[in-house]
Amino acid sequence: MTTAIVREADLADADERARIAAFVDATAAATPFHLPAWSIAVARGCGQRARYLVAERGGTITGVLPLTEMRSPLFGRALVSAGFAVDGGVLGDAAVEPLAAAAWDLAQRLGCPSVELRGGAVPAGWDSDADSYLGFARDLAADDDAELLAIPRKQRAEVRRALGFDLEIATGRDRAMLAEHYRVYAESVRNLGTPVFPARLFRSVIETMDADVLTVRHRGRAVASVLSLYHRGTVYPYWGGGTDAARGLRANDRMYFALMAHARARGCTRFDFGRSKTGTGAAAFKKNWGFTPVPRLYAKRSDGPAREVNPLNPKYALMVRSWKKMPLWAANLAGPWISRGLG
Repeated sequence: MTTAIVREADLADADERARIAAFVDATAAATPFHLPAWSIAVARGCGQRARYLVAERGGTITGVLPLTEMRSPLFGRALVSAGFAVDGGVLGDAAVEPLAAAAWDLAQRLGCPSVELRGGAVPAGWDSDADSYLGFARDLAADDDAELLAIPRKQRAEVRRALGFDLEIATGRDRAMLAEHYRVYAESVRNLGTPVFPARLFRSVIETMDADVLTVRHRGRAVASVLSLYHRGTVYPYWGGGTDAARGLRANDRMYFALMAHARARGCTRFDFGRSKTGTGAAAFKKNWGFTPVPRLYAKRSDGPAREVNPLNPKYALMVRSWKKMPLWAANLAGPWISRGLG
């Protein structure tokens, strides 16, 4: 059998992007984070360079590995697959070892002490982690009534309460809706004690990918909003949150139930609630919706101490507490500079 050749893709070449996207779309384990568009959006939005690897045999693509070269004065360097994503590890079973070896060689040449793979097979000799994160996904029901019945009783009652409030649902992808979403999301993550991503990242994702925004408004004011990705019949609610007013209005419950209906109208049949850290309130929230938690398998190879960006790490506890108390304007000013290096 011909040995696989691994090379770095030229994402500036439209034909190259199309070939890779066709391979991704035809591969069962693919996610939107494997698409060249995601790597391009991250590079434009956060200034972190895309290093997209492709494995080929006889000119045919057999595997891909989307890498982001993360460089941060606070968090150090790493090659991450995929940057700012919850998935995106090696795609293509026959190319796992060649792509992993090429990624490690590239990391050494670039001076990155570690490579992080989010999803996919674990290469031989790499450290694996199946304990830190859980994934949540299930099929969508046929209609709103069936969807309500698919939600466990206690959470179903919360959704019914949300449906009783005077809330407006709006969807779109224009600049005004993006700005509205960013205001809500920025407040939400500040309240959680984490820095907000650059607004340019959200704009770049909307410009390059199949994505849109769904916002819940109360008396004309946005109280909850989510930016979702769409890929091969699955909706991925990716960046979502709510203001302080959202809790009393059950706006987050209304938002996700409305997104299920919106996704069905777009032809989606599956809802991927994304990942949450094991043992957190976010994981419990998704489980309450009737999603079965499945461990996310990540892999890492390091030469020396690997970078640590998990906000649950005790060494970040003081930073998280302080960030929650920061004025929103200050958090929005400093947050993008910090978060662009998290990846």
